[in-house]
Amino acid sequence: MSAILSADDLNDFISPGVACIKPVETLPAPPPPTNDLEHEVILDGQQPAANAGPAQISLTDCLACSGCVTSAEAVLVSLQSHAELLSVLDSAPALRVAQRHDSTFEVQGLENPDSKLFVASVSPQTRASLAAATGHGVSEREAGRMISQLLMGAEGLRAGGKWNNGFTWVVDTNSAREACLVLGAEEALDDGGNVAKPILTSSCPGWVCYAEKTHPHVLPHISKVKSPQALMGTLLKTTLSRTLGIPPNRIWHLAVMPCFDKKLEASREELTDSVWNGSGQPGRGARDVDCVITSKEILMLTESRNIDFFGLSRSPIPTSLRTPFPDPTLQRFLFPPRSRIAQSDPLAGTSGGNLYYTLKYISVRHPGSRIEAARGRNADVAEYTVISAAGEPVFKAARYYGFRNIQNLVRRLKPARPSRMPGARPVGATRKPAGKPTGLEYAYVEIMACPGGCTNGGGQIKADDPIVVERRGFQSKPGPQEQKQWLAQVDEAYFSAEDSGIDSEVDGDNSTIVNEGWAHESGDVVGGISPSYIRDTLAHWAGITGIDVDRLAYTSYREVVSDVGKDKTAGNTERVVQLAGKIGGGW
Repeated sequence: MSAILSADDLNDFISPGVACIKPVETLPAPPPPTNDLEHEVILDGQQPAANAGPAQISLTDCLACSGCVTSAEAVLVSLQSHAELLSVLDSAPALRVAQRHDSTFEVQGLENPDSKLFVASVSPQTRASLAAATGHGVSEREAGRMISQLLMGAEGLRAGGKWNNGFTWVVDTNSAREACLVLGAEEALDDGGNVAKPILTSSCPGWVCYAEKTHPHVLPHISKVKSPQALMGTLLKTTLSRTLGIPPNRIWHLAVMPCFDKKLEASREELTDSVWNGSGQPGRGARDVDCVITSKEILMLTESRNIDFFGLSRSPIPTSLRTPFPDPTLQRFLFPPRSRIAQSDPLAGTSGGNLYYTLKYISVRHPGSRIEAARGRNADVAEYTVISAAGEPVFKAARYYGFRNIQNLVRRLKPARPSRMPGARPVGATRKPAGKPTGLEYAYVEIMACPGGCTNGGGQIKADDPIVVERRGFQSKPGPQEQKQWLAQVDEAYFSAEDSGIDSEVDGDNSTIVNEGWAHESGDVVGGISPSYIRDTLAHWAGITGIDVDRLAYTSYREVVSDVGKDKTAGNTERVVQLAGKIGGGW
């Protein structure tokens, strides 16, 4: 799903499958009777399709579905696309934040109920993909500046549209990623926590959706820590809502990601203000992330506004267009004038470094220990063991990328069923290979749906995309070898980042400035991140919002139960048939 979905692949065919588990809640109203003599042949049980609009299925509904047959999963992008972004920008003048002389802030434009405050977050994988597409030695940092110029600058989106709207803040998801790394490592050390061992990472929405729909037995193992996208969305909306005194639905958050499945994640009912601002129960409230577009869609966005992305300035946004973040502590957290050490280490991988950081975190707590790695059955499987100074294994973890490998993992986690035969071994019990020691089982597994990790996400720019073929001068369609070389260039851009792709509030080269947060304690740094600084920042955030950190930084999952083979009322079946006919499908 992630590797092939593209807005270029969409058409109008959507046919409900027999395994669709989301009841059809509404149907288009039948057209009023007419007195003309026109005749129409329809199927038995089907209503006339005159003047019927296209079927609309929300992303939340699609996330709960295990059987709908769609063309290129078109419904996944129907509400989150670059076209929707432009539509929202042109809906009303944007809210503007101004800082008074006494350092307080005021919001201008609240009298218009349609006006919104626009904020965006950008992933490092997206910056790497666009850096590789730009070529000519453009770094990830420079690509980040180009994205900021597009979203905030005078030559970007502000130069056109009905209201010349732009984004007030563009932040780097690396800040939220570092918080997620610390929370994930602490979760792995918590033997009395609510997550069963082995803990399976949860930052890949394609994997989470797959587990919820097909392997509910693994849900107790999935990490409760939000993904960087989700955590950043919660942080921005809660903080801005509290400090500026505006409701969350007046804040519009765009996330720029390498993966189409991130659109699914943004649509989850667990990631809305009805959870962190209410009783903790899912509901259809204001989403923490309103829209997700991918690296490819950034180029579609510029094309729609007749902007040459590759011609955008690589300089920082001028101070005149910058607005200080309302809270100084979170200003330093979101715009840190320091290098991102953890991201620059190739051992961390291109998917955020959850496994890498957890191994380092465990190793620091066992002085004299070492980390041993062993390749698995293919390049996307690897095992890691933390060995104590005495030579004993103290922590064992693994990395599983790609659905083929994920399927092998979840089968091993499936619990055995008791046998009906007296004395027989449980059905499905794992057999240990003869002569192989059992050793220490996995305590932590990093899982990603895309082979190679997030730089190879389905929303990333590929070597055979027309823009790359044109800029690189390929005489023929790039083959597998060119695709491999292209991915290596994206990875190189990802790891060569000198600092955050989104510049701090200070112009110029800030690579030598150290954020005071990372200097709390000389020995309290793991992988370039200070856990104590992260905890202090999260505690400060909770203090601003008046909400416990557990409700802000953690989420939950649910089993999706199919009704295949179960009795269905004739009325529901008939309604599905009617809907299929209305949209040109049917059986």
